[in-house]
Amino acid sequence: MQYDLIVAGGSFAGLSAAMQAARARRKVLVIDAGRPRNRFAVHAHGFLGQDGREPDAILGEARRQLLAYPTARVVEARAEKAMNAGVGFEVATGDGETFEAKRLVIATGVRDILPEIPGLAERWGKSVLHCPYCHGYEIAGGPLGVLATSPMSIHQAELINDWGKVTLFGNGLLAPDAEQTALLEKRGIDFEPGPVAALEDDGTDSMIVRLGDGRGIAIGGLFTAPRNTMASPLAEQLGCAFADGPLGPVIAVDDKQQTSVPGVYAAGDAARMMHNIAFAVSGGAMAGVAAHQSLVFG
Repeated sequence: MQYDLIVAGGSFAGLSAAMQAARARRKVLVIDAGRPRNRFAVHAHGFLGQDGREPDAILGEARRQLLAYPTARVVEARAEKAMNAGVGFEVATGDGETFEAKRLVIATGVRDILPEIPGLAERWGKSVLHCPYCHGYEIAGGPLGVLATSPMSIHQAELINDWGKVTLFGNGLLAPDAEQTALLEKRGIDFEPGPVAALEDDGTDSMIVRLGDGRGIAIGGLFTAPRNTMASPLAEQLGCAFADGPLGPVIAVDDKQQTSVPGVYAAGDAARMMHNIAFAVSGGAMAGVAAHQSLVFG
């Protein structure tokens, strides 16, 4: 069976793309490994109508709504390989199945490369965070931290400072020049240049940032911007062009989410530099609509 559209990745962007095709009565297949990027977060915020809900609950309801359309199907597997196949594309899963479609949407997301600091990984998505619009409100008003990963972390500290008093932890990676130091001082941002040894519990909802010199600084939450890498090789396998983002590679798309390869669209975190659920859903909707219209108009 040849589908009209295969969507690789069944999180927010992928399901949004598939919904548009299903509502156009097109045969659409979603291939999803069930490992969304925000699976570490307890609650999702800043997404209209869903504020405070568990991400799994939002996705579960979205999948049920999609599958109410008779032309939609979801396969629980990882899309491992994609290639051109005649008038469309062939996608192979890790389970050994192969599917064909006239159009393809890549919505497989990115993988975060977290700083290797003891105590950080287990707090990721809970009290170690990346997006203040997603999580800042809940921890605002108290002392906050920003863990540097690049020179852009100075800009991140300026932004986070709008949610609370910030300490920028350079972790041995930052050496602000005179202008940057003056800017931090103007905004009341403290700067700790030395390495961070560990993140520790303090017996409350806060944490202790343990510095290499033994000092500990209590904060209510820590923001950082980890490097990203593609969570899937599909775009590279198909020859899609990439752009260099501040945190890692991004699949290059136009205003209709079309990649450099005709018939291949991309949406979600893999195809944009700013990441949150609302952006992912928007990009997915555009990818689904554009893929459908390409089937109609060629």
